[in-house]
Amino acid sequence: MKRVAYAVICCTVFSCSPDAKTNKELKKTITFNEPVNINLSASASKIAIQHFEAIYPLNRNSLNNEAVELGQILFNDKRLSKDGSVSCNSCHNLKAYGVDNLPTSPGDEQQNGDRNSPTVLNSGDHIAQFWDGRAASLEDQAGMPILNPIEMNIPNEQFLVERLSNIKLYQNLFTKAFPKATSPISFTNIKTAIGAFERTLVTPSRFDEFVQGNNNALTNKEKQGLAFFVKTGCTSCHNGKLLGASSYQKFGVTANYWDYTNSKKRDKGRFAVTGNQGDSYVFKVPSLRNVNETYPYFHDGSVEKLSDAVWIMARVQLDKDLSEEDVDLIVKFLETTTGSLQVDKQTPTPKLAQNI
Repeated sequence: MKRVAYAVICCTVFSCSPDAKTNKELKKTITFNEPVNINLSASASKIAIQHFEAIYPLNRNSLNNEAVELGQILFNDKRLSKDGSVSCNSCHNLKAYGVDNLPTSPGDEQQNGDRNSPTVLNSGDHIAQFWDGRAASLEDQAGMPILNPIEMNIPNEQFLVERLSNIKLYQNLFTKAFPKATSPISFTNIKTAIGAFERTLVTPSRFDEFVQGNNNALTNKEKQGLAFFVKTGCTSCHNGKLLGASSYQKFGVTANYWDYTNSKKRDKGRFAVTGNQGDSYVFKVPSLRNVNETYPYFHDGSVEKLSDAVWIMARVQLDKDLSEEDVDLIVKFLETTTGSLQVDKQTPTPKLAQNI
């Protein structure tokens, strides 16, 4: 069966030197982290503890809840785009696990960007934001799409500040969220509020229960999938609390990714940020939490099925040709990371700004 796919799954560790190297040279110099001697009959819970961490329901006592409430309204307000046609939620739909399930997303004037919109769920703990890591924090990230002419198309920071300053709702909410600010409605505070809200978007799952010691949280097949995921070498990149999102890796270590995906463009990834030839085709390793729901996959959304993405990643990152049975095991495990947003019943959902 011919597989077409993409995703950043089952990557392997490699050294990004400043010198550009061919795939053949990379294959010779990369040290593959392949725990091939793992005993599949060993305790899956011990394997999980060695490679992963659990995430927990949100503790709102440590938050600026006024800023979170403001950020939720801003996140859903289409007036943050020039023509009022898109909001943050348009591309990062919280009812669809923080994505829009499109290869690339249309912006304020219906233009599409070159990259897939990644999920915002659990993004507060990422090493950086965007596929190329060009934003250091959620707050930095929040402002970039607003000013991007292909996305929300706001012409400048002051344009949006003046727009929101004329809305009584925002006059009150910004003052409550930032009581010590001389000018509460500022572009910095807009970014801060959206970031505060996005940090609440955590999704504990059955997998977290398993990591915490509930051996019955996963089925036997899911445990086998977990063990095989580790055995294959996927945890070289996809480890820790988020099963990824903590490092950068080249997409296509042992083969060109575009030979296996439907990619229309050979995106050089982080090279555009650093100008370093060693960062050509390097991307942030994505988190695999909720990955079963955040299709299509890869930086360009070129692969629709998770099973295809798993097979391709094993092929172009680890030089392994997984059988359908192997892929199915890994997918079964990955499905256990699907969680749900934690709703604080004591905090009412605010009205959307466009209705006021």
